[in-house]
Amino acid sequence: MTERSPAQRPAPRRPTPPGVQLDETARQIIEQLQQDGRRSYAAIGKAVGLSEAAVRQRVQKLLDAGVVQIVGIADPRMLGFKRRLMIGVKCEGDLERIADDLAAIEETDHVVITAGSFDILLEAVCEDDARLLELLGRIRAIDGVVSTESFVYLKLCKQTYSWGAR
Repeated sequence: MTERSPAQRPAPRRPTPPGVQLDETARQIIEQLQQDGRRSYAAIGKAVGLSEAAVRQRVQKLLDAGVVQIVGIADPRMLGFKRRLMIGVKCEGDLERIADDLAAIEETDHVVITAGSFDILLEAVCEDDARLLELLGRIRAIDGVVSTESFVYLKLCKQTYSWGAR
């Protein structure tokens, strides 16, 4: 194992969801999957000191507990989505209900309740400006949505999911 620079050293551990135990080996497995979600169980086992079968079982437990997902991340532009954006939403009322309503919209792929200027931030993809206009109308029609502000992505400069397992 190579020595990590101070910038690469893990930050202090954060609490895990109730009922989920993440030991150092689980964290190493997660890091291996973040580097390459297609990495074989045998290769992960070699890196973390477990058998292929043990890694398979541990990964399945992580999947079942909702700790990890293993998905293919596609470039929306290559799939015909010309608009990718973030929308800030100001709300009145039950933020969790409004967030659930926003999450149910097909074009949204990330919805978070926040602190700051906006109550909710969401990311969305649309095929074109006509679909974006339609999406904004549907969002503004949700009971409790006071206003929205759209931030159209002009260029994706970085997208990574390899922050490690703290």
